[in-house]
Amino acid sequence: MNKPRGPTIGLLGSYGGRNVGDEAILTSILGSIRAGRPDATTVVFSRSPEHTRIHHEGVDVVGWEGVSREPASQIVGRLDVLVLGGGGILYDTEARRYLRLVRLAQEQNVPVFTYALGAGPLTDRLDCMMVRETLTAATTITVRDEESRLVLEEAGVMSTITVTADPALLLEQEEFGHDLLRAEGVPEGELLVGMSVREPGRAAEHLDSQGYHELLAHVGDFLVRRLDAYVVFVPMERDDIRHSHAVLSHMSAADRCRVLHGNYRPRQILGLIRHLDLVVGMRLHFLIFAALQGVPLLPLPYAGKVFDFAQQLGAPALSGVVREAAGPLLAEVDRVWDERPAHTERINARTPALRARAAATAEHFLSQLELISPRTTVWGPAA
Repeated sequence: MNKPRGPTIGLLGSYGGRNVGDEAILTSILGSIRAGRPDATTVVFSRSPEHTRIHHEGVDVVGWEGVSREPASQIVGRLDVLVLGGGGILYDTEARRYLRLVRLAQEQNVPVFTYALGAGPLTDRLDCMMVRETLTAATTITVRDEESRLVLEEAGVMSTITVTADPALLLEQEEFGHDLLRAEGVPEGELLVGMSVREPGRAAEHLDSQGYHELLAHVGDFLVRRLDAYVVFVPMERDDIRHSHAVLSHMSAADRCRVLHGNYRPRQILGLIRHLDLVVGMRLHFLIFAALQGVPLLPLPYAGKVFDFAQQLGAPALSGVVREAAGPLLAEVDRVWDERPAHTERINARTPALRARAAATAEHFLSQLELISPRTTVWGPAA
């Protein structure tokens, strides 16, 4: 007798875009599904199917960008549930691309579960309309921070919105040995400070590249001179390398810095953070990794999600990157370094609660799966 087949779960997010944070989210969600429902078939909608196949074994992968309505509808119609998220995907001009697939799923009565979404900025009328219509019809809405809930409410979503935590908080480290550091030109025996910078982009359009490059160059020089530190720039996606070098171009102590150039998995970057004595960063998941390793951190908020995470950890929550004068920012760096034992203690005390909230999202999703009867159609490539 054949065993009943498990559910077919579609995962739709910014996957395959070669962003370490998004890949950390996917890694964590897949890990939770495999632990709770090893019988499930998981289908990842990827921006780069080949990248996803290489880095995430045991999943089916579908390329969805540029796919017309009919074949896309055939694909989502084979799912038992579509998971939207996690990560920051609902913002102006980008939200409509994801929600197009969500709408196709709902037209075929495929339930939609939103998984620790990030939202905002969201002001475009079309995007707000699609958010309002599709999320109101979702079975569950969970977001990763309070700002995202406010953004969705302002867009007109009237359903219950639960604030949870980023799935990447459940990530487990992979060893990042001294041999890898040496290969990147990072010397042993130095005090290491990690830095993370990012491009302006559509999610942070107010950033002035020249201004924040110069500001972070002041920070880098201060770290070298004040702490006798070696600064390691950690790119979370490939374009971060260019912006890291732009910061270096304004530094007088650039010889005491390195920009990592290797292609590393999220778990490896998490393992790398263990070697750092302090981190200063813009990227949310760089800061999440630091919190998981108990490393003192100074967030440089360019968006509400970073500010919100800083507040949850009790870390210094500066009002922004560009608006901060160099003097006050350097004073904050100095204070964090002088008070690092207290910062480490506070991070280690607060991070477990955030991890528990992330785990609760996974548990709730798995409980929802129990209520879904698998369709008679067996998953397979569309005809």
